[in-house]
Amino acid sequence: MLLRELLSASARRRPDAVAVHDAAGPATYRELDRLADRYAAGLRARGVGPGDRVVVWGEKGTWAIAVMQAALRLGAIYVPVTASNPPARLSLITAGAEPAVVVADDTAAGKARRADWADADLVTAHELETSADADTGEPAEPRDADPDAPAYILYTSGSTGTPKGVCISNRNALAFVEWAADELNIGPGDRLSNHAPFNFDLSVFDIYAAFLTGASVHVIPEEMSYAPAQLTAFLRERRITVWYSVPSALSLMIREGGLLDEPPPPDLRACVFAGEPFAIQHVHRLRKEWPAVRLLNWYGPTETNVCTSYEVTDDDLARSGPLPIGRACSGDTVTLDPPGGAEGEVVVSGPTVMLGYWGMEPHTGPYPTGDLARLDDRGDLHYLGRRDQMVKLRGHRIELGEIETVLAGMERVGEAALLVVGEGTHARLHAFVVPAPGGAAPSLLAAKRHCAERLPRYMIIDALHVLPDLPRTANGKTDRTRLLGIAQEAALVQEALGQAAPTQEAPARKGGEPR
Repeated sequence: MLLRELLSASARRRPDAVAVHDAAGPATYRELDRLADRYAAGLRARGVGPGDRVVVWGEKGTWAIAVMQAALRLGAIYVPVTASNPPARLSLITAGAEPAVVVADDTAAGKARRADWADADLVTAHELETSADADTGEPAEPRDADPDAPAYILYTSGSTGTPKGVCISNRNALAFVEWAADELNIGPGDRLSNHAPFNFDLSVFDIYAAFLTGASVHVIPEEMSYAPAQLTAFLRERRITVWYSVPSALSLMIREGGLLDEPPPPDLRACVFAGEPFAIQHVHRLRKEWPAVRLLNWYGPTETNVCTSYEVTDDDLARSGPLPIGRACSGDTVTLDPPGGAEGEVVVSGPTVMLGYWGMEPHTGPYPTGDLARLDDRGDLHYLGRRDQMVKLRGHRIELGEIETVLAGMERVGEAALLVVGEGTHARLHAFVVPAPGGAAPSLLAAKRHCAERLPRYMIIDALHVLPDLPRTANGKTDRTRLLGIAQEAALVQEALGQAAPTQEAPARKGGEPR
């Protein structure tokens, strides 16, 4: 089976069932299938064929999903780019992907044209549909294809400043999607949320698990992504049965959106989170308030999608540290390097491992994630942090994730993040905390005492910044670049006031995405 076959198969089985519900309203499987065919004809009229890349740039919605399906029907490779990417970053992506065409919504196309952006053939979705009339070929029909050929490319930030395109095949994606749909027992009556942008691998489950089973996917507008009250209302009003997002969205809904102020959503049966650690106090609250809802912690980088899974149980109510990331799933094998040890780098082999980075040599063999983990005596893996978060401070090797875990365990702390600011003898540990719901933030002195009781002296924080929210990247992960800017700004203010910046509590500064 190929990804492009899932929509068509569900359109034949359940033509009048809702496939996608976005801000403009619901679209049935029949309507979405026909729109994808129309877009495929438009792409073919513009010369798009097997192996060509089609960039899809703009706000999430039915139109974007239909263009992605249209590309697959021609044997082309789609490249989703979120609307928050400006023309300058789009230029970096198109320089690497070399697309045959960029399909944009009206807003994104307007930005590009105002910026005189002409790095690739640019067409709006409406223009693409209109150009379908110029197609003289046969209607889009399934073609023979290699399941190991590229299906889509997800661009992630590269350490050199140039985005890297993670190339995923049909086989890669379906290995995860089929496992996930079976694990959650997804069926035609399910209503799946779509919180993640389409360039983030979380969205692969939302779209394709729905199409595989004939369920519906409910697209959360990007401007609502971190609006807690609206997200909570969306969950209830759309009668979502399976929610999937980064933990930060759920934390925000708990703290500021009243998620747990009412009885459990009657339709919700599974809540899945991935992409970053979830503060254990929020996990405890969800488990206590939603005892009948399955809670699952999924782990995996973009290069492997989800490769381990852990389901929360009542036993976790006694847990003071982060949840495990669990055990291998999706048909993958997950090991630690060096082999035989209780701790090491997470290495993944199996059907979900990417083809490679677009424009580079194909990836072969197991994929070393760069993540560190520990194996417990029950066989579950525990995430310890990134190799690149292992810093050396005043001669000591420090894993920032360990200190973050300790700070997040404070009664008055909802979330915590850590950075090293400065170099050499001037390097200091800066902590960023979000107060727990209904409480005041801890003082710098209280945080230092808490660390001193649990960590060696060289791991005690030097500065504390209290924020309403942690700033987030477009994918919902902690934006450490913005945290660094907050710390540097606070240091400049304190220096001007004649204070010792590294050891003074920083003034509160609003973080998080605009909402």
